[in-house]
Parts: sequence; C-alpha cells; structure tokens
Amino acid sequence: MKFVQLENSLRQGLAPVYLIAGEETYFRDHAVAKIRAACGIANPALNDVRVEGETLKGDRLLSFRDELRFLPFLDGKRLVRVYEFYPTEREWEKILRPYAEHPCDSTVLLIVNLGKRGNACDLTRKKEIVYVDCGREDEETLTRWLYALMKREGLQPDADAAGLMVRYCASDAARMKKETEKLGLLLGEGGRVTRAVVEEHIAEDAEYRIYELTQAASRGNTTAFWEILSDLLKKGYDETAALSALTSHFKTLSEIAGMRGSDEEIGSILGMKPYPVKKNRELAARIGRARAEELYRALYALGSDMRSGLVLKSGALSCAIAEIFFG
Repeated sequence: MKFVQLENSLRQGLAPVYLIAGEETYFRDHAVAKIRAACGIANPALNDVRVEGETLKGDRLLSFRDELRFLPFLDGKRLVRVYEFYPTEREWEKILRPYAEHPCDSTVLLIVNLGKRGNACDLTRKKEIVYVDCGREDEETLTRWLYALMKREGLQPDADAAGLMVRYCASDAARMKKETEKLGLLLGEGGRVTRAVVEEHIAEDAEYRIYELTQAASRGNTTAFWEILSDLLKKGYDETAALSALTSHFKTLSEIAGMRGSDEEIGSILGMKPYPVKKNRELAARIGRARAEELYRALYALGSDMRSGLVLKSGALSCAIAEIFFG
C-alpha cells in the first residue's frame, strides 16, 4: 500500500509484520509514528524496541527471532523496529518466514528500510509482510495529500494552490509540512490559501535550498551545510553564486542586528517579507552583530579577490566555509 493509504488500513487493525521502505524520509518517519500510535504503547522503555539491521547476523538473528515472542509488560502490544535490515533469501526462508507465518499476536514488527540491496531478498514481495511504500508520489497524489494536510491544520486551501505548492516544494513532503505550518501561523485559523498566497510566501525549490544553506551556515550546522552544498553543486549550482548568497546573507544579518522596529517595518526598508525578517533577527541575535559584520567583510573580500583573479572560485568558497565554521 502507499503511505497515504496507511491511516485507513490502521483503522481496520494492526498487522503483525510491516515493511516501511522508500526514499521519502517524511513518509517513512510518519508511517512509523502512525503504527506506533496505533499500538497504544504507554511504556516505551519496556515495549518499544529499536534494533539496527546490520547487527542481525548468524546466531544474533536466531536470538532476535526468538525475542519477537517476548510478551509486552504493562501494555497490550510490543513494538520492535528494525532499521536498514536486508536479509538474504536463505535467512528469510530458514529463520524469518516461519515467524512471519505464525507471528506473536502481541508483537508488531516494523522493518524500516531506505530501499533495496542487490544481495538481499525482495521483502516487498513477501505475502506475509504488509509493505508500506514510502517512495516519492506523483504530483496528483501529493496535491490531494497536501490539500488534506492543510485542512487538518485549519486552513482553507484552493485546489490549484495546493498543486502550485507541490511544484514550488519540488514534491518534498517534509518541506510541504513545514510550509503548511508556516502558512498556519501567517494566515491563522480558517485562513484561505490561494495561488497568490503561495506565490508570495513560498519560495521555489532552488531559492529555498539557498535559504537552507545560509541558515545552516549561521547555525554552525556543518553536516546540513555540506549536504545542501553538495546537492546544489551536483545540480549545476555555481561556487560563485554560493559565495555571493553567503555574503549577502551575512550582510543582511549585520544590518538587521542594528535595526529597530517591527518585522514589517524592517522588511519594508530591506525589501523583505516579514517572516524572513523574523527568522533573520533570531539568527542575528544568536551569532551577534560583531560576528555577522566580521563574516560579511571576510566573505566580501574573498569575492573581490575571486573577481580580480587572485583566487579561483572553488578556493574562494573553500576559504569562506573555513571562515564561517572555523574562523
């Protein structure tokens, strides 16, 4: 079944064994959360078990199978979550299939995988397992899902606005969820989401990735920064543009740090919407005006050196990154 069908399925009852697989992180995480909620576990320390699939080899896989028959303590169900588990066909047939055919009534086994591996059996085709497909959905399905999500958040969306937002967010479900929450704050209970609202408040994908990059830089989140930058460069984004975006970002932070007034007033002066002003004020308060100005001057100088030919664009960006995270 698709992720969007899981909620209706759970109303009919829990299955003993699930496979949750696909590249859409938001759907995988929420599928786990929905099944966990359906289990009604009040004592997670006792009855919510997480296991890493790479540890389940040889005798450990045998003991794990036997542990699936442990009874819950002070709860009606026991949840066992196994992440990135890719058994061979032999392991399935000899060890796991006998359990899946006669499972423990009080245990719910969740196998949570990103995708498939070449030497592993195809768990998606095992009739004893309920497969929840968490891959990327088509635009029509995502539009219906987003429309329902907005309604649950108390918004009144137009159908064409939901479709536009799917395209602006490049079909990224996690980002659509965040943007829906943002619109809820901006529009309030019962707010109408039109195409004009989406065009005004939702940044298109490339622009949003640059926003995420600058936010990661300000927060000192090196892991997120490198993931986003690598993704942008692979898609053809230029090092010069990345350095320019970072320079502009720290210039904005240094300006905002020294300004007084409401978000709307500052936004009108800087040509920004109130919400980005609010988020940038939070960042400016976090890193301080002096540090923001220091980074702006350093990155501006690197950009000047690059334009004059004193340094290559890749070197200028590398120096800028070193200045941001280690300066």
